Amino acid sequence: MQFIDLVTQKDRIRGAVMARLESIVDRAQFIMGPEVAELESKLAAYAGTKHCLSCSSGTDALLIALMAKGIGPGDAVLTTPFTFVATAEVVSLTGATPVFVDIDPDTFNIDPALLEKGVLEARARGLEPKALIPVDLFGLAADYTRLEAEALRLGLWILEDACQGFGGAQGGKKAGSFGLVGATSFFPAKPLGCWGDGGAIFTDNDELAALMVSVRVHGGGVDKYSNVRIGLNGRLDSMQAAVLLEKLEIFDEELMLRDRVAKAYSSSLGGRLKVPVVPDGYRSAWAQYSVLARDSSDREKLMGALQKEGIPSVIYYKIPLHLQEAYGDLGYKAGDFPVTEDMASRVFSLPMHPYLKEEEIEQVCSVLLA
Repeated sequence: MQFIDLVTQKDRIRGAVMARLESIVDRAQFIMGPEVAELESKLAAYAGTKHCLSCSSGTDALLIALMAKGIGPGDAVLTTPFTFVATAEVVSLTGATPVFVDIDPDTFNIDPALLEKGVLEARARGLEPKALIPVDLFGLAADYTRLEAEALRLGLWILEDACQGFGGAQGGKKAGSFGLVGATSFFPAKPLGCWGDGGAIFTDNDELAALMVSVRVHGGGVDKYSNVRIGLNGRLDSMQAAVLLEKLEIFDEELMLRDRVAKAYSSSLGGRLKVPVVPDGYRSAWAQYSVLARDSSDREKLMGALQKEGIPSVIYYKIPLHLQEAYGDLGYKAGDFPVTEDMASRVFSLPMHPYLKEEEIEQVCSVLLA
């Protein structure tokens, strides 16, 4: 059984993708070819935003936005400790300081009620709180209704980390369209992934979009040899755009199939494990289907039973960011974020992709319920 089945999907779109790739090879327009502009237009329409800029990865999508906004030394950026390191890493790369805020135990996403505490902590550290990076963890959008109101009150702008959430929605708005700017990843394992690295940035702000275009390619001005700011090499290549264009054609169908898998899991496992919560008005992209065992020993037992039957499972995330060695200089310690630490000790993720068969879902559930 595959944790994520990219082969079945590849076989489904192979002909169309190969035709696009052959066209690119024939034209030899490998960087920023017409496929890139076509993809950006279709992604913006999908997310419901005025602008979309493709880029080289989800990490660069986050970093480009922070650089364009001038985030740097002395600034604090609030975010969650229960996420992949890239979310905080980009803050550190600008010279700013990540300040962590604990999560909601039902959604795994940052708790809006704790933002003010994070702002006060930042100021106590002699930092100026500037921005907030909520994460749409496991495919579920954060609570932007409350987060946007709190951020406005506290003087923070929002960079939505939709690297796991693209395809999800809240209140009719698509992931990537919340806050001032949204960022997503097209890493192959994502719900919408390419055949390499890739990402995208979304905004309705014309001025910010222009700045991010500049940052994306070495801080260019009127041309690439006129450099008006410090930037980076953050372009998406034409071949990855071609793959994404074909995957986008089947994306909504795949989201429905992911939802089918999630509902089947939840229906069977709800009495044994804490299954994911999808609040009313939300749609998850189901980047992962993550459950909570009773405790760490129960998790070890269940994952061992799955492994014995050849069923893969993965822990996202075993070590919260505030306890990672890379962030030891921030002075956080065990106990500072109790919800995050509790989730990290019990969480594990089951196989999740659109092409899971009914009998495979039943096999997973039967092992966990034995």
